[in-house]
Amino acid sequence: MHITVLGAGVTGLTTAWYLARDGHQVEVVERNQGVALEASFANGAQLSYSYVAPLAGPGVLPKVPPWLLRRDAPLRFYPALDLQQWRWLLEFVLACNRGTSDLTTRRLLALSFYSRALMHQFVSEENIDFGYVRNGKLVLFSTGADFDGARRLLDFQRSLGCEQNALDRTQCIALEPLLGDPLSALGSRFVGGIHTVSEEVGDCYRFCQGLEIRLREMGVTFRFDTRVTRLETRGNRVTAIDTPAGSLPTDLCVMTLGAHSPILARPLGIRLPIYPLKGYSVTLPPQPGITALGISITDAMRKVVYAPLAGADGNSLRVAGMADIAGYSSEIEAVRVKQLFIEAERAFPAAADYTQGPDAMQPWAGLRPATPKGTPILGASPYDNLYLNSGHGALGWTLALGSARILADLIKGTVPEVPLDGFTLRG
Repeated sequence: MHITVLGAGVTGLTTAWYLARDGHQVEVVERNQGVALEASFANGAQLSYSYVAPLAGPGVLPKVPPWLLRRDAPLRFYPALDLQQWRWLLEFVLACNRGTSDLTTRRLLALSFYSRALMHQFVSEENIDFGYVRNGKLVLFSTGADFDGARRLLDFQRSLGCEQNALDRTQCIALEPLLGDPLSALGSRFVGGIHTVSEEVGDCYRFCQGLEIRLREMGVTFRFDTRVTRLETRGNRVTAIDTPAGSLPTDLCVMTLGAHSPILARPLGIRLPIYPLKGYSVTLPPQPGITALGISITDAMRKVVYAPLAGADGNSLRVAGMADIAGYSSEIEAVRVKQLFIEAERAFPAAADYTQGPDAMQPWAGLRPATPKGTPILGASPYDNLYLNSGHGALGWTLALGSARILADLIKGTVPEVPLDGFTLRG
């Protein structure tokens, strides 16, 4: 069967990967000049399988008003005359309760653990260098109350299969010596941390570049610089994909367009509850004689992640965070980039040469395709031959392989290994 995958980010490429392995003729259509040039390009790099709790948690709403008053807040809201924005916000508020959050966490953990198993299988079978390391993750807390709350969640997380331990300051510094730097603001203020040994890191962009090469070897074709303007339909089927260069016939279509999926789906009468949350990152380059982080770090108070990425010239440090509810603009705001740069310099002053300034640190902004509850939308649509794989929020890299395998199984007519409860369009 000829299958068209719309989008060449990590979600689209992994979907194409499993479809091609199942014997389908696959074509990938992408509006950019290459793979992974939007949300997959410079994300936080953490494969964070045990930290999938949704943003819509019971404790988030009291924090929002103070955040809105701070220029350096981890979450910023830019209100607009946009019905989709306000509808998404209302559904997000309604999801901010313990019952919904716990159920969503259980579902996402099942998907993330499945994705982790597939990643381990992938790296054992394929020789793609993307800085992949199983180095664990340490989440640091700056108040006793927050640390106590995290420790109370340990039993719940362990009951769901997470491998986590609470560490005091001394144990955290023994695990990551850079936290003992007397000049580190983060090292000075944290009171303890949760260590998850099973977490991993990898450069999503390099992964996608390597996967493109393998896909081409498998016969997958790519159409770059090709913007999809409309899906042609007849009855309950998609018959072709309209582009400025002409119409592309297809037997089956998979929509993996991230934050842009709702725009293409809306004329078909399909409402996808997805809205973009703009995130930022900088990448601190390797420097001779400078000690690199040995483990991924998350600053729970500042909502900033630090991921060491191995490369041919040494370890770089990916620093990512923040979320702007600001529509579809992916413009890089200098204020937000500078904020990340300052956070990194204060947290790990010995981990990089900061004299070059933020402009030399590969500043990036990308649109995370978020649903109000935090669960991606997977599976069938109202059209018989249109499938959906979108809405992963900040977990696209973490959940990519699992989501893609589920899609391929559904198309093949096989029951997926992870239940689809809560992940379908009607879920």
